[in-house]
Amino acid sequence: MSNYADLAKSVIEGQKDKVKEHVQNLITAGNSPLEIVNEGLIAGMNVVGIRFKAGDMYVPEVLMAAKSMSGGLEIVKPLIAKADQKSQGKILLGTVKGDLHDIGKNLVGMLIESGGLEVINMGVDISAEDFIDAVIEHEPDIVALSALLTTTMPAMQDIIELLEEEELRDKVKVIIGGAPVSQEYADTIGADGYAPDAGSAVELCKRLLASK
Repeated sequence: MSNYADLAKSVIEGQKDKVKEHVQNLITAGNSPLEIVNEGLIAGMNVVGIRFKAGDMYVPEVLMAAKSMSGGLEIVKPLIAKADQKSQGKILLGTVKGDLHDIGKNLVGMLIESGGLEVINMGVDISAEDFIDAVIEHEPDIVALSALLTTTMPAMQDIIELLEEEELRDKVKVIIGGAPVSQEYADTIGADGYAPDAGSAVELCKRLLASK
C-alpha cells in the first residue's frame, strides 16, 4: 500500500515511475485527488525547495524531482474538478529581450507551480511589448523577469516603464532575478522584489500575493 509519505519521498528522490505507481495506488485506494496533490506531490516538492535553498540539493536533482512530480500530476489532474483547483495566484514568467537563458527561469517556474500557483512561462528573448500584451491577455498577479547577462538587465527597467505608460503598473507586482541582478538593482528600477534563487522566488511570490 502506498501512503503520502512514500509519494513525497519518491518525488524528493526524483523517481518518476515510482511517483506514478504511488499516485495510481492512492487513487485506487479511494484517496482524494486534491489530497494526493497537496499531501504527497506538493509536500515532496516543498522539501526539495528547502533543500535546494540550503545548498543540499542541486539543479539536476531539482529538475528530476520536478519532472517526477509532473508525472504524478498528469495522472491526478483530470480527476480534480475545476472548482477544487483554486489557483492561489497567477505568475507571468519570462527571460527578457536579448537573453536566451532559461534553465534558472524554468526551475523557478516549476517550483512556483508546485507551490500551487499558476504559471504562464513565456520563454526567452521576450520584448517589453510582448510582456505588456501578455499582461493584458492573462491578467497575472505577478510578472517575474529573468536576466542572466548584464547587457540585458536594462530591458527589465524598460518593461516596468512600459507598464507604467500603459497604466498597468498598479495592477501587477514585478519581481526580478538572475545572476547579475540584486536587491539594489530592483530598488533602482522600481521592482517590487528580487529573488536570489528559485526557492526564494516561491516565498517572494507568496508574500506578495498575501499582501495584495
